[in-house]
Amino acid sequence: MVQARSAAGLLAGVGLLADGPVVWGRPVPARGPGVYIVELPAPLPKAPIEVTRVGKWIERVETLLLDGERPTSKALVARMASFWLPDETVLYVGVSTTSINGRVAGYYQTPLGDRRPHANGHWLKTFQSLEMLRVWWAETSAPEEYEDAILSAFAEGIDPATRATLPDPSIVLPFANLQTATGERRKHGITGAALPDPNAGVVQPARRVREVAAGDADGTSREVKGTGTLRKPRAVAGRPATPRRAPARSAAASAAAVAAEQRAASDMVDMSPEALDKMKADVAALQGKRPEIVARIKSARELGDLKENAEYHAAREEQGFLEGRIQLLEDRIRKARIIETPAADSGPRVRLGSTVVLEHDGETITYTVVGSSESDPPKGKISASSPVGAALLGRDIGDEVEVRTPRGQARYRIVSLG
Repeated sequence: MVQARSAAGLLAGVGLLADGPVVWGRPVPARGPGVYIVELPAPLPKAPIEVTRVGKWIERVETLLLDGERPTSKALVARMASFWLPDETVLYVGVSTTSINGRVAGYYQTPLGDRRPHANGHWLKTFQSLEMLRVWWAETSAPEEYEDAILSAFAEGIDPATRATLPDPSIVLPFANLQTATGERRKHGITGAALPDPNAGVVQPARRVREVAAGDADGTSREVKGTGTLRKPRAVAGRPATPRRAPARSAAASAAAVAAEQRAASDMVDMSPEALDKMKADVAALQGKRPEIVARIKSARELGDLKENAEYHAAREEQGFLEGRIQLLEDRIRKARIIETPAADSGPRVRLGSTVVLEHDGETITYTVVGSSESDPPKGKISASSPVGAALLGRDIGDEVEVRTPRGQARYRIVSLG
């Protein structure tokens, strides 16, 4: 088991020459590609997260959710802090395929909640102070391969008892890394943590934020809360002090919220209960292959020279495909919408799973009505949300339906169904 506990030790443990450190905020004198590691000078028993910073983050990013709900500052801090590793100094492992200096500079310059220039590892931006952090680095022409090796070495060095205390013990990463080098994501429940991409045309409402003293946020102060920043009520002559009301949501913010709801609805995936069960079984089968691939990667990595290691690259590629497939299926499962169809005792009507024989222009066509995730028109499987499928749902033998298609109106008559 690898016992590397420091940034320099992790870099040396995978065969890289460690350079540094520099204090957070200072330029990294490395112009080429490579990896970099952010660490503390010594372990801390608790995550040094500032509640006020988190409160401003929530206020600024209206899409930020915790387990699907708008969180309080304390709830979000508690969730992030639950991933803290009190015996570790390494907090984040980053990579650049072009310039370490440019990547780290972008990391410094990205405010909490922004997407650009470099938003990865943004949990560190919630700390009470960033000046205590140090940045180590190593130049290499194979940065992504060494990123994977470093993250694997870090995970292998974690005590099993500590691993068991994590909310997601299946994925052990430095505090601010939210996914593995192959894209497997940590299950932290936080979504929408960054402002919408300005290139998507979503206009954010202008807002003013007043700086407040550290600690004055969400339940830690008696000051009255307004729009997310905290202000003391003003007393007017002859009247007691009263809190200010939060202003109504702006038209732009309301429009953005409606657009987000519409996008969420359009992202739903229609499917049958059988299709959902099969998809879950497929995910379980794919997850069962993870240990074998991880073992192959570890074995290949021990051969050294990751850049020219064909076995390592083949295993990494297979792992990337596997994790991509798992993420795709898990995303579809989260967005699954079981289509409501007529009850079985309502007669021989078209429902999800029905095989329908249609007459159209003197010819017969056979379709099976399925969910959108199962649609395969060349094989006779049409989605229940397609024009023809939607028109057929709930209809009976002998019924005629008209469907608007790209070629114009089309008339179908149901000959039989099963």
